[in-house]
Amino acid sequence: MEPLTWTGSLGALLNPVFQSIAVIFIGAIILQILASFIFRAAPVTTNADGTLTSGNGPIEMITKVSKYSLYGLLGLCLIFLLAGIVMPFGKAGIIGAVSARLAPVWVALFVTFTLSMVYKRKLGLYGKLFDSLIGMIGFGLVMFWVYTAVFTGVFDMIATHDSLAQLSGMKNKLPGTPVRGADPETCGHACWYLLGGDNLARDVFSRMVDGSWIVVRIAPLATLFAFMVGITLGLPAGYFGGKLDTLLSFLANLILAFPVILLFYLLVTPEIVATGIPSFMAMVLFVFPIIFVAVLINSRYYTRPRLRTPLLAGILAVLVWIYLSLISAPGTVLAFLPESLDLFNIPGGILVVFVSVVFVNAPTVFRIVRGLTLDIQTRDYVAAAQTRGEGPWYIMLWEILPNARGPLIVDFCLRIGYTTILLGTLGFFGLGLPPESPDWGTTINDGRKLLSIYPHPALVPAFALLSMVLGLNLLADGLREESLRD
Repeated sequence: MEPLTWTGSLGALLNPVFQSIAVIFIGAIILQILASFIFRAAPVTTNADGTLTSGNGPIEMITKVSKYSLYGLLGLCLIFLLAGIVMPFGKAGIIGAVSARLAPVWVALFVTFTLSMVYKRKLGLYGKLFDSLIGMIGFGLVMFWVYTAVFTGVFDMIATHDSLAQLSGMKNKLPGTPVRGADPETCGHACWYLLGGDNLARDVFSRMVDGSWIVVRIAPLATLFAFMVGITLGLPAGYFGGKLDTLLSFLANLILAFPVILLFYLLVTPEIVATGIPSFMAMVLFVFPIIFVAVLINSRYYTRPRLRTPLLAGILAVLVWIYLSLISAPGTVLAFLPESLDLFNIPGGILVVFVSVVFVNAPTVFRIVRGLTLDIQTRDYVAAAQTRGEGPWYIMLWEILPNARGPLIVDFCLRIGYTTILLGTLGFFGLGLPPESPDWGTTINDGRKLLSIYPHPALVPAFALLSMVLGLNLLADGLREESLRD
């Protein structure tokens, strides 16, 4: 079999067009920068009917050229992606083949955006996100990796090879290299290493998509647990103040005084793991979601005991079961549950990283929630709730917390990005996760050793990490922009 080119049979026709438009776009951007120092923007004129008409000077003309050339580049990229789905596998080149493997992701994104745009006026802050171009781009990037992770980790529909499999003769092979001895009639999509092979002859494309499953499982959930801890402690600290606030603030500042990376190193080193400290930390930190949910339900239905008691008992039973499954480790002193009742079998490395992320992020969330509580508790609706005789926890959870949701949602998105970077950093230094793990940080570290000769094993996961974090930052900007309009 012949190696795949990047654009396949479409390249002869579309590559010259793409290159010409790219040259025009780059030239227009350069001219736009230079023109801003030479020319002044054309004035806006007011028509007789009250409408405004923008001028048509040199800057405006160059701006139009750059805008339409960008649209042309995006249109050609869309053609390459769609051709990979329509044409036989491999005929549209590497780009088309990767697009064909990601077909479930494109369908899921299309359905998500279509339904969200149709019903956006009924979806609150989420619906308003689709009024922001930045927010839509960020949401699209984030959901791309979420759907990629789900279709890879749950349904096994995207990866072409086992991310740990080593095939003979595929060490450091370039993107599009056919597998040695592959038969197109039997191997199908597994005939090629679409994005090349790494230094251990593993498929870079499969490791990239499998790595997204690790990131999507750890980063959002660890951030959510950190928020549970920070909210549960930050609300009473800001509302009650006094010695409780002093003690909790001191503990938070004590943790924040350590450099983040150094604290991670201390928590995930084998010597610390061997002492069992991360497991005992998990026992403490994982209790906070149970406390939060229990107090939330009790404060809401306190005056309706017939509904509150069975509802609270049922939810707590499920949460305690999940809690014991999370911290239970067979073969250790923490084996609380028999294997038949243990819902999860979390690898030790992932649990240590998870606990470390929660422990490091919780103090920062605590300080944010405490500051918001100090501000919001002075509002009139809080005083009205106190006048009605509402309890402190009801006021904190049902009056203060909902009105602090805007900044917290924005910080949640940003913090997932920080967590993703921290996971990549730990993987890069070989800490926490197993050395053969396909997470992006470990893959970048494996590929950097021959970066000057074979850049693709390191650049592919690096681009994945970059796009995920960029999407989260843009999503946070879009949410902040829309929340300020409320």
